[in-house]
Amino acid sequence: MRRLNRKQTLKVVKEMDAFPKIPESYVQTSTSGATVSILSFVLIAILVISELIYYSETNMKYEYNVDTELESKLKINLDVTVAMKCESLGADVLDLTGNSISTQGSIKEDSVFFDMTPQQKRWQRMVQTVKSSLDKEKALQHLLFKTGFSSKPTAAPVSSGHQRNKPEANACRFHGTIEVNKVAGNFHITAGRSIPHPRGHAHLSAGINTKDYNFSHRIDHLSFGDPVRGIINPLDGEEKVTQSTMQMFQYFIQIVPTRVNTRQAQADTGQFAVTERERVIDHGSGSHGVAGIFFKYDLTSIMVKVTEERQPFSQLLIRLCGIVGGIFATSGMLHGFIGFLVDTWMARVRGREEQFSNHMPTPAQLPPQDIPLQQLDREFPEQESPLAVNLISTDR
Repeated sequence: MRRLNRKQTLKVVKEMDAFPKIPESYVQTSTSGATVSILSFVLIAILVISELIYYSETNMKYEYNVDTELESKLKINLDVTVAMKCESLGADVLDLTGNSISTQGSIKEDSVFFDMTPQQKRWQRMVQTVKSSLDKEKALQHLLFKTGFSSKPTAAPVSSGHQRNKPEANACRFHGTIEVNKVAGNFHITAGRSIPHPRGHAHLSAGINTKDYNFSHRIDHLSFGDPVRGIINPLDGEEKVTQSTMQMFQYFIQIVPTRVNTRQAQADTGQFAVTERERVIDHGSGSHGVAGIFFKYDLTSIMVKVTEERQPFSQLLIRLCGIVGGIFATSGMLHGFIGFLVDTWMARVRGREEQFSNHMPTPAQLPPQDIPLQQLDREFPEQESPLAVNLISTDR
């Protein structure tokens, strides 16, 4: 009884098999089948490799939200070289609330030469080339976010040691980071040191001859927020040279807070657009103001969130299964259809050959050579082939 129950159980299990089995006598190998199989394997390999390459790539996702972090601080990262000596210049920040923020301790000043070294010139040309490419092809920014690009304060190569902090140096390099309130403000570099004033903001420039003013400058780096690899700032690598001693340079900057979350960086930074303006200060002609370099910045209320995403692994498996199964099914159908066409054509050819052979008379049916033509026509009214053969043999 136990054996019977076991056999019955196995029989029931076998009957539940939902996959059809092909008898071995139906399976036949052929040259065409082998050719289709090889082509299918090659196509599967190509598509699988391309799918793996596509899976290894990532996509950049951009989201726009309202910036609610108003109590946080804003970092100003700069590296600016001015063609004047450090003792004749002063740098500070004045925000929209009227607070004056001193840069002492946060911004370093180095006496350098304004002329660039060959290494600095190569770096400047490279940055300008990337910036011009970004203006023409916006998709390049996606690549920079993915791969990363050195874009941090003092990213430019500094001058060699013998050029720094020498009495004969003709320029002053301001570099470092300032933390300011997250409101609109004005960072400027002008002649004289800033002094506290109850009614406003002033620079003490007494004793400095205006003929010695030279606000030609080079901006190696200027950014806002945390330094992030992958952001090329609009003013990096810019250089302005003037022949006037009373020149005012103004940069109107609109900052967009940006939160970056990629494989290269996770930070809160700020992208910005800039509008430039410069003019000569001449009180006699009505052009009033103070000679110097002014960066007037303001922040938008919109925050951009940049996230690097990769497609899920389950989607990769589904696509691979679809590729393998689809190619096998399609190749089998194609091979069967082509085989059907070939068999149909061969059947028609064989049918014509059999029909032609059935109409051909046997040697016993061939008439003798001395039978008149009229009698042949009476004996074979519907067959023209024996007559033709008899005529050919008579001619010979």
